[in-house]
Amino acid sequence: MVRFLHIQNRQRAPLTICGDCPAVQAEASPYSLVDICLNALVADLEKFCIERPDGSLCLKESERLPQEVADRLLQTMAYRELLNDGTVGIFRGNQMRLKQACIRKAKISAQSFRKAFCHHKLVELDAAGMNDTVTVADVVSGLGSSAWIQNNLQCLVLDSLTLSPTNPYERSFSQLSGLRSLSITNVLFRDEDLAEVATLPRLESLDISNTSVTKITALLACKHRLKSLTMHSLKCLKMPTPKFLDVIRELKHLIHLDISDEQHSTSDIAFRLLGQKDILPNLVSLDISGSKYINDEAVEAFVRQRPTMRFVGLLGTEAGYTEFLSGEGTLKVSGGENEMQISEALKRYSERACFVKEAFFHLFTQTCFMRITKPEILKLVIIGMRNHPLDLAVQLTASACALNLTRQGLAAGMPVRLLSSVIQLLLKAMETFPEQQQLQKNCLLSLSSVRILQDVPFNRFAAAKFVVQWLCNQENQHIQRIAVNIISILALKLSDEQAAQLAAEFYIVVGKLLEIVEQKINQNELDTTFHFTLSALWNLTDEAPTTCGHFIDNKGLELFMRVLEVNVVATFLTS
Repeated sequence: MVRFLHIQNRQRAPLTICGDCPAVQAEASPYSLVDICLNALVADLEKFCIERPDGSLCLKESERLPQEVADRLLQTMAYRELLNDGTVGIFRGNQMRLKQACIRKAKISAQSFRKAFCHHKLVELDAAGMNDTVTVADVVSGLGSSAWIQNNLQCLVLDSLTLSPTNPYERSFSQLSGLRSLSITNVLFRDEDLAEVATLPRLESLDISNTSVTKITALLACKHRLKSLTMHSLKCLKMPTPKFLDVIRELKHLIHLDISDEQHSTSDIAFRLLGQKDILPNLVSLDISGSKYINDEAVEAFVRQRPTMRFVGLLGTEAGYTEFLSGEGTLKVSGGENEMQISEALKRYSERACFVKEAFFHLFTQTCFMRITKPEILKLVIIGMRNHPLDLAVQLTASACALNLTRQGLAAGMPVRLLSSVIQLLLKAMETFPEQQQLQKNCLLSLSSVRILQDVPFNRFAAAKFVVQWLCNQENQHIQRIAVNIISILALKLSDEQAAQLAAEFYIVVGKLLEIVEQKINQNELDTTFHFTLSALWNLTDEAPTTCGHFIDNKGLELFMRVLEVNVVATFLTS
């Protein structure tokens, strides 16, 4: 049966599409065969496994997976938050050979961690954000049980893990003698721990951000080998600024230094650092975002004295407004003055909610009147939204940026994969924050794009439920028009069973749509809202007996007789 679909004709500004940018090329390409296979495997993992007596899983096939594929499989499972005591069992034994292991946000026990991962020849391990039952001591002692790992593990990420409540100072980092890079942010990591870590013979990169360190004097023990030091948001730091700078002055091999501050504290460390001429001669990257008292003159003088510098972080400061610090040359700058600075900020601070929110605020201002399709920027918005799903400020500012980047005809130049990702994230935000009307409105407006509604894959049934709920609770005519527009198109895309279920769950929607029709007839406003409402009613009642019952119960037949009469009169008058 033919269904009616009215699409509003809109005047669109001519658009420039960045077809050669990497984001377009990557997102417009088909998924690799490896990715397709891994996604299929993790989507139905139990079908390919048998269960051990302890409840853990084991792959049925005895052949080994190549190490690169095993690493990708583990990363895919971590990304989808599928790692638990049962699923990590597939990494026991010799069927898998892991080298670069990512187990972020895994929900596993210390015993499962040791059995699944500590027998592999690991070079890298990212265990950030694991559940509270696994402590830093559990991870370090597990890794230390392998002589090979002791000598060859190079990179270890332990961000946001808990410390052992019984032995807070017995982490035994010293046994990981091959370690070159350690990140232990958001942990109650203390001065005693820093002193132990600083003795590691190969340590070159250290991140102790947002820890309980009160002084950094222990770093003098590794001053001849430390190249990268990140220590933003050290809220417990008690060192006087001169003593702090004396330690930094001794770290002559530092290439990267991050002393940024998300809390925008009144510390003058960054300001005083910029005035030092005999410090950090080999510096390539300096991040002082969020610091007080920073100005363009001081930053520019510091950078010019160090010609090897290639990055400076200035987001949330009073600097970054000169041509030299614009970020358009060889010196990259994170800030809020222009699109290039904002993009750099979103790339570097994607894990830091406070800076992501600030970057989104600046991005919203930059994109209010955008006429160029920017898929590479939308991709950064997606990453920020995905990393902070429970942060209202991030989701609200992100939804506004997503709307600016996809409004009107801008969505036409976006790869479908990017649009699908952002719509799914917007729907998730609507579900997470149902009482936040501005966020809901932003998401609704983004969803109203005809390109998105017609061509982009997403959960249309879930979207239809959100829109119906919004319509039934709103009296604003502008919002009603948008909601009815969306419903008229979404209803066309739903199966008959889904349309019937939608009307059954929200039987009030038929009455609401009929109410809008009656209001338009009484006011003699046969506008686009009127036509979209008729289309939505048709598509919801088509081959849906239950919905038709609601339609009759709400006196829809009588109302539509009036519609026919009005249309006959209108046709007669215009003929």
